[in-house]
Amino acid sequence: MRPSDLPAVDAVARAVHPDFPEDPAVFAERLALYPPGCLALCRIDGRGLESVIAYAISHPGRLAEPPALNILLEALPAAPTTYYIHDLAILSEARGHGAAATLVAKLLDHARTAGFARASLIAVGGSARFWQRHGFVARPDVVSAGKLASYGSNALHMERELAGPSPGATLFPSSRVML
Repeated sequence: MRPSDLPAVDAVARAVHPDFPEDPAVFAERLALYPPGCLALCRIDGRGLESVIAYAISHPGRLAEPPALNILLEALPAAPTTYYIHDLAILSEARGHGAAATLVAKLLDHARTAGFARASLIAVGGSARFWQRHGFVARPDVVSAGKLASYGSNALHMERELAGPSPGATLFPSSRVML
């Protein structure tokens, strides 16, 4: 993801997550704090123009302390205990072509290579089954209801253990993926 992608990332977020709005400043801050955790999936049209059709935002975090939605972090934790997947959004036109699997694989490969033993997230909007297909397990006992409040009443903390890096994984994946 590049800073120039941020308006398109905001448009994708508004289209995909209308019930979970975040200010553009949140995306800009995450990109500034942890660029390798911010990915943009782009489609190239017949004229060679790129358009963002999906994105992922992730960063080092603390396991029982997910950041509330629509809040600036100001800094990453000094002693992270998990690789936190903050957001994954894919426009409906890009679904069914492996975009989600590609983004999740890149995030998890990066997390492994960066030395994380665990990845975690908050599943919203009925996405728990999607995350289960990617190896995540519900752990409702880890995060207090108060910390989940900004994510809605059906929010669910999930995590998965990470093995060693996949063959060919790099510490800093390309921040743009072409479809």
